[in-house]
Amino acid sequence: MKAMQYTLDQLNRISTDAFVAALSGIFEHSPWVAEIAAVQRPFASVDELHRKMSGIVETAGEEKQLALINAHPELAGKAAVRGELTAESTREQSGAGLAQCTQEEFDRLLALNSAYRVKFGFPFILAVRGYDRHGIIANFEARVNNSRADELRASLDQIYRIARFRLDDLIDAQA
Repeated sequence: MKAMQYTLDQLNRISTDAFVAALSGIFEHSPWVAEIAAVQRPFASVDELHRKMSGIVETAGEEKQLALINAHPELAGKAAVRGELTAESTREQSGAGLAQCTQEEFDRLLALNSAYRVKFGFPFILAVRGYDRHGIIANFEARVNNSRADELRASLDQIYRIARFRLDDLIDAQA
């Protein structure tokens, strides 16, 4: 199911509450990003909106950044199995073929999720669009060996990529 689309002009003109509601899913379970961005309107382009929203996260401090990272579900994790993902995460994980994992692949992802969370204290984040499940597992296996600082940076960078994909899905650039 495709999400409702807005034009950038509509987003610039709607009420603050409507803006926050429309953009609340851009950063997973973190409407505070949209709340802060709302007062920075108008935006001249989707690029500017993305840059400003990413900048809000970038300057929010590590505590809020970790809360945002921890708001993301594990890939093919318990929330996916129980059907508890947001509509955005469900579309993204399904599109990457995670719902078609073999039992061996699923078991590998569960083991990687566990090892990653134990090592870093937060879930593995990857903008899965453009990846298949084999590429996701390979990326996961490589990144679990990184330092915590490298993974904190990688996680935020991946969240910014996810946000851009979600903005592109939400905003009708043709209008």
